[in-house]
Amino acid sequence: MNTVLLGAPGVGKGTQSARIVSEWGLAHISTGDILRQAVAAETPLGVQAKSYMDSGELVPDFIVIGLVKSRIMESGMSKGFVLDGFPRNESQAAALDRELEDMGVSLDAVINIDVPRDLIVQRLTTRRACEACGRITSASEGSNCVSCGAALIQRSDDNEATVRNRLAVYDRATAPLINYYRSRGVLREIDGSRSVNEVWESIKSALGK
Repeated sequence: MNTVLLGAPGVGKGTQSARIVSEWGLAHISTGDILRQAVAAETPLGVQAKSYMDSGELVPDFIVIGLVKSRIMESGMSKGFVLDGFPRNESQAAALDRELEDMGVSLDAVINIDVPRDLIVQRLTTRRACEACGRITSASEGSNCVSCGAALIQRSDDNEATVRNRLAVYDRATAPLINYYRSRGVLREIDGSRSVNEVWESIKSALGK
């Protein structure tokens, strides 16, 4: 099964994609992770991507598409994959369709997780990331990661101004993808304002399990 998770930053795509990966044994392809790894390694594409990520702007297609294609090929696609954070606009969606067609595969479902914008701002400005293992949690957990004990930090792009800019960018560029995939009969819409488990049950149902 090959699927895409759509939704604005902070709707819980990472959490739900991890569950999909575990449930179906799929390869997880997160553009956020791929880009952060490239930035941390200071690769040529990573250096270019950093300025866009820090300001909340979308990273140019030529950077993202190259990284995603490589990851799909590396995954082997024996059981399929779940794309988290890609595509973000119709141009990327069309490019993805072409790449998948060349590989002889197609998308089985596109999950759109929808959450009210004010709730997203609250979620993102209070979330923290472990500087060692990358685990995401809330500021209410304290100052250290419960998994490895390392310090919890706030990402530089998790301030309110940047978050609201990211949401505006998303609405301009990514929201039209909902209609793009609806017209292809693969869209499954999910209310993401509920608990993690409730959202998960809806996703399983939408994917036929």
